[in-house]
Amino acid sequence: MFFKMVTGWYGWPIERVVILLLGLMFFMIFVQVTMYHYRQNFRHWSMWIPVLATPIDGLALVTLTFANLSWLRAALSVLLAASLLAGAFGSFMHLRGVGERVGGYEMRNFLVGPPATLPGLITLSSVIGLILLYWA
Repeated sequence: MFFKMVTGWYGWPIERVVILLLGLMFFMIFVQVTMYHYRQNFRHWSMWIPVLATPIDGLALVTLTFANLSWLRAALSVLLAASLLAGAFGSFMHLRGVGERVGGYEMRNFLVGPPATLPGLITLSSVIGLILLYWA
């Protein structure tokens, strides 16, 4: 009972486990997106958005795992909504980047150009986080 009073959680329901795993996934996405954007020398200002947002999202989700606080849930819903929009914008930018390569939208440009699916991963991860916040 003391544990529930301190953390706001009682045991480890599946929602709590998925929130923890989602937070760890945001940290892994952070590593990948930072390497890709560093490789491109952060040529566009928008490349900083996922580099800054994903570790914040991950930290907030992992913190929520250990302290189920209402203000943290509210802040996290704003952060995940912003990441959802940023991921959608990133998808647009990456698809545009593929089209700007010599040959346009050919398969080889999808293989060597900006990873077209990585921003979508951020978008869908944010959607999963929002579902967890409002469903649980």
